[in-house]
Amino acid sequence: MVFKRKNKLFLIPALALLILTLTLSSCIYPDSGIPPIISVPASQLSGTITEAGSTTVQPLAEKLAAQFTKNNPKVTITIQGGGTAVGITSANDGTVDIGAASRELTASDPPLVKWLLARDGITVIVHPSNPLTGLTKTQVRDIFSGKITNWKDVGGADKKIDVVSREEGSGTRTAFQDLVMGKDASGKDINIVNSAIFQSSNGALKQVVLGDAGSIGYLSLGYLDSSVKALSIDGIVPTEANSKSGTYPIVRPLYFLTKSQPTGLVKAFINFCQSTEVQKIIADEGYVSVK
Repeated sequence: MVFKRKNKLFLIPALALLILTLTLSSCIYPDSGIPPIISVPASQLSGTITEAGSTTVQPLAEKLAAQFTKNNPKVTITIQGGGTAVGITSANDGTVDIGAASRELTASDPPLVKWLLARDGITVIVHPSNPLTGLTKTQVRDIFSGKITNWKDVGGADKKIDVVSREEGSGTRTAFQDLVMGKDASGKDINIVNSAIFQSSNGALKQVVLGDAGSIGYLSLGYLDSSVKALSIDGIVPTEANSKSGTYPIVRPLYFLTKSQPTGLVKAFINFCQSTEVQKIIADEGYVSVK
């Protein structure tokens, strides 16, 4: 940069000018909370992130990761499933940067840091040929516990009920257990019947229900499509709007989990996922946005 004064040229090195600018800035705004004048553009973020856990969160995390890496091409994000139990364990032992859970953490879980990503309605589904359109929560509990075994006992056809459930360790199953099955008068858990067909993922469960006209199961609202029939519960249809308003009775949280307060690239990704703009993507995918 060149300045002219009294017919003499004075050269001021660009580095010296930059140092002067930053120094003046720190004097004018001490501890003001104003971001630094020079920041790294999002497109210059680089590195890798690993995430694993809830299969309910998995397809949503994949879409959010795809958008984040599109904005930041030097970043690689690996998304895996495995279930909520895997997400909790992996985040706690440092196997992954981020775990995913589709239920509240309990006192027996490690003290991880929770980041609310979305909420999700759990839908009770049947084969499309089933004439029923809804059940009460009590009827659902009685069916899944084995107390009711024929569809005629809840207004349907004279046909055996085949219960389909998620396996142990599934966040969806744990949430269903807490929100639907509950406890009996003595405080003992009302368990899902042992004769149920247990599946390892939302997608696998949906395929079983689709192939069995007498079946009933439950899955994430985000996995719901026209291939199966979703039943209303206590007269409330399982929609994103009803789940967000609190009128639909079977709703659970979806979390990202970290071992401690995240920094750098992991923090940037979590902040991205919780942003208002990205929450619109979450709602478009059938989940319940938190903003």
